[in-house]
Amino acid sequence: MYVSFLGCSILILSLALSQVLCFSTSIMVAQFLQKSTYQEVQTIVEELVDRAEKCKVLKPQESPSECSHQLMTTFLEHVCNNQGMADKQEFSDCCNINNKARLKCFLLYKKDDTEYSDVFQIPNLEQICEVDKENQASVKERYIYETSRKHPFLYGPTILTMSACYETAVRSCCQEENKTECFQIKLEPIRKYVREISLRHHHLCEIGIKFNHKVSKAVELVLLTKKQPKANFSEIAKLAGDVKNLHQTCCEGDVVACVLGRSQLMNDTCSKQSTLSSKITPCCALSVPFRGECIINSENDDKPDLSSRPLSRFTEDRFVCKQFIDKQDDLLPEFLYEYSRRHSELAVSVILRVYTVYQNLLGKCCKLENPLECYSHGKEMFQRVVGESHERIKNYCDLREKLGDANFHDRLIILYTKKVPQLSAQELVTFTKNMAAAATKCCPLRDEQRFVCMEDSAKLILGALCRRHEAEPINAGVGHCCEDSYAFRKPCFDDLQVDRTYISPPLSCDQVISLKDDLCKAREEQFQTEKQKLLSNLVKQKPRATEMQFQSIIADFAHLVETCCQAEESEMCFRGEVSLSKQSTLSIPNVNGLGEKHSVDGLV
Repeated sequence: MYVSFLGCSILILSLALSQVLCFSTSIMVAQFLQKSTYQEVQTIVEELVDRAEKCKVLKPQESPSECSHQLMTTFLEHVCNNQGMADKQEFSDCCNINNKARLKCFLLYKKDDTEYSDVFQIPNLEQICEVDKENQASVKERYIYETSRKHPFLYGPTILTMSACYETAVRSCCQEENKTECFQIKLEPIRKYVREISLRHHHLCEIGIKFNHKVSKAVELVLLTKKQPKANFSEIAKLAGDVKNLHQTCCEGDVVACVLGRSQLMNDTCSKQSTLSSKITPCCALSVPFRGECIINSENDDKPDLSSRPLSRFTEDRFVCKQFIDKQDDLLPEFLYEYSRRHSELAVSVILRVYTVYQNLLGKCCKLENPLECYSHGKEMFQRVVGESHERIKNYCDLREKLGDANFHDRLIILYTKKVPQLSAQELVTFTKNMAAAATKCCPLRDEQRFVCMEDSAKLILGALCRRHEAEPINAGVGHCCEDSYAFRKPCFDDLQVDRTYISPPLSCDQVISLKDDLCKAREEQFQTEKQKLLSNLVKQKPRATEMQFQSIIADFAHLVETCCQAEESEMCFRGEVSLSKQSTLSIPNVNGLGEKHSVDGLV
């Protein structure tokens, strides 16, 4: 049986439990020991599985908790008993504390960045096809290793699914005459999916760590209700709790429990598909590991007829305060459920804002003599929250359309350099590049899709910024936006003011601007990055300067580079300009009639 997933045809085969254990352990080890070689990981995996007696007697459908706990404990001991390995992976401090705290310490050292190669790169396609012919497992295991170390927060079940896609792509392309083109076509959707889902998984882990369990459960309740609006509240509430617990297991790096736990959760979901959603029926015909990924990516079910249960009961019933005081943990989730199933077109973050407003409204109104008069205005407040959220995005997209992509990115650099000047110029360029890319992707969509797309993109981009703040504090404003309210994180950053406490350290001309003949060989994207880094450094030095003054200097910089790159001795030309620039503090001088010299010290 075959199924189309991410553009590749997948042969549906059930993995034996012993294979699941070995692959899951391999993922766990590679995600923690990101600096270890493929062979080192395989050696550790063999030793762990051999020593984990609880796993040898594990049967299908049994709870994997004892097996996974033993594997994790054995793994941490193995690393800590090997001083060379602990030092290489920088875990020495973690090994001096007990098991529970030790695991948390190990998790802090996971690096989800670009230090490690992207998914398994094939230098010689003929060679990989030969390897696949001789040992198909080797190709799959190598992909699992590379993907796991590159994406340490990507959940194990997803890695197993993608490894099956990858394996199928290898088999298919090795039969083709133009193997290179085949690989490019079939691997790109896999790479893209892995990158996007890895960001989402890391974000979900951050929510679980940063905020209390009620926030994590609320996020899951909204997602599940939007996808399965016909399911009753008790089913959704139970499922949300189960999913939240599974996220915690996966985020703690317990890959065996994550893989087997999700498999069981998907089996339970499929056993209730008639009451949950009609859209998951094709997914439930699949076997592990494809079933889970399919269900997660399934469409939202059709909205039910809810006319007999008006939402107004939450703002017009005189007994709301009694429920709020006596059974707050029942009333608020039920409101979230009822609001979500009526507004599946809204982004999760917008629904959570409405939920937060309702919670705060009852907290205030239920202390008054006439609470009904107070909370009866709830509907208007909900509409205002949604309207304001949409208006922000509309204005954002209108500005992009007015300025064009390049100037819009420059505007974002100026704006965010003033808000978070503590970031390096490179960090600011990367952050604003992601924001601009989100606008390019989302703004052309129709209204409802545009709003969801922008909110969804912003939460991931801001989540990454907040993780950067967690690792190395940026400023008080960023800290407040990251930690105060998950629902209102985006509006908080939108309204973040200029950091007037920041005093830029004095920079030499070389630190602000790099004038070298390397610029002549740079690709257009690299050249744009250099211009934008210059712009960010200028804003840090003179935050009160006008945008026109900044753009004038940037234009002269571009003209200067063009002139020197056309000169016979470009290196000498650049050297002369650097010398002139140093004589006039942080300035871009007049070059062959380029125009008046712009001194940064002259900006006000």
